[in-house]
Amino acid sequence: MKVVLLGSGNVATHLALALKAKGEDIVQVYSPNLINAGNLAEKVESAAINDLSKIDQHADLYLISVKDDAIEQVAASLKQVKGLVVHTSGTTDVKLLSAHVAHSGVFYPLQTFSKNKDVDFKNIPLCIEASDEKQLGILKQLANKLSEKVYEIDGDKRKVLHLAAVFACNFTNHLYTLANQVLSGHNLEFDIIRPLIAETADKIKADLPENVQTGPAIRHDESTIKAHLDRLKDMPELHNIYETLSNSIKLTYK
Repeated sequence: MKVVLLGSGNVATHLALALKAKGEDIVQVYSPNLINAGNLAEKVESAAINDLSKIDQHADLYLISVKDDAIEQVAASLKQVKGLVVHTSGTTDVKLLSAHVAHSGVFYPLQTFSKNKDVDFKNIPLCIEASDEKQLGILKQLANKLSEKVYEIDGDKRKVLHLAAVFACNFTNHLYTLANQVLSGHNLEFDIIRPLIAETADKIKADLPENVQTGPAIRHDESTIKAHLDRLKDMPELHNIYETLSNSIKLTYK
């Protein structure tokens, strides 16, 4: 399959490498920044471009992996292509593409990506959607090459997944940052809580998170909660977050 990759960020990078590893032909990599396009294109033996008017018109798949607010601009430049045009967004409706191109779909990997950290696509859920059954079949075949976890999910459910992912991933990671602020303010290293973080994540591999909750809030240990809040009195943002989350836990486990 001849693939044009539109984007050079974290998701685009990992998808390009995974597709190349499975024998797909990445014919072009587009980015407004030619250096970024060139860096990724070199890794997948492709041509780098930074001009949408120079897009190859004869590819089989056009994979748009850019910021959500740039997807429509890119899609509008693909009106003449005959191949399948998909985006990788968790929140953008497939109809945004179908307004501009004949064949459209979604190829959404439910994972957090960093350019310099390898991932195993075999275990990454790939959520697919397409404008018709033929295009869905093409995406399903491609997705099955990369992952053992392929899901046909419509736009509404995909948006729910994305929302849940923000809670489970983005907010959780931010809480690690706040924990580090608390530690560093008292000359303690973040390394000391890494085993705790790892064990917490390990528990939910075999159980639901509500079944493994621990801590003062689930015990309704008001004296410990008050002591923590008193220690945070000079950090009002953390004080509010601690109080809000503790109240949420207490309401969950009345």
